[in-house]
Amino acid sequence: MRFHALRSGVLAAALAVPGIVSAAAPVQAQASGEVVRVNPGAGKIAIRHGAIDKLDLPAMTLVYHIDPALLAGISVGDKVEFTAERAGGQYRIVELRK
Repeated sequence: MRFHALRSGVLAAALAVPGIVSAAAPVQAQASGEVVRVNPGAGKIAIRHGAIDKLDLPAMTLVYHIDPALLAGISVGDKVEFTAERAGGQYRIVELRK
C-alpha cells in the first residue's frame, strides 16, 4: 500500500509540472525564401526569408536543421517553399520544395 501511495504522489507531481512528462508540441509554419548555403553533411541549410510570424521570426537569414534527404536537388540561389518548426528552442525544416 505504501508503494502505491508513493507512486501515485510522484505521478501527480510529474503531471503538475509541464514538460516533465512530455515536451511541448512543436510549432510549425509555412514560408518561402532563397537558399543561401547548403550543408548536407551537417544536415543544415541557410535560407533568407521574410518574417515568419507564427515562429516569432523577423525577416532574416537563418540556418535550419534538416534531414539531408530533403536536400537532394537543392542548390544555392534556389527559391524554395518550406515548412519549418520550432521545438526545444531549435528550428528545423520538415518539408522543402522548389
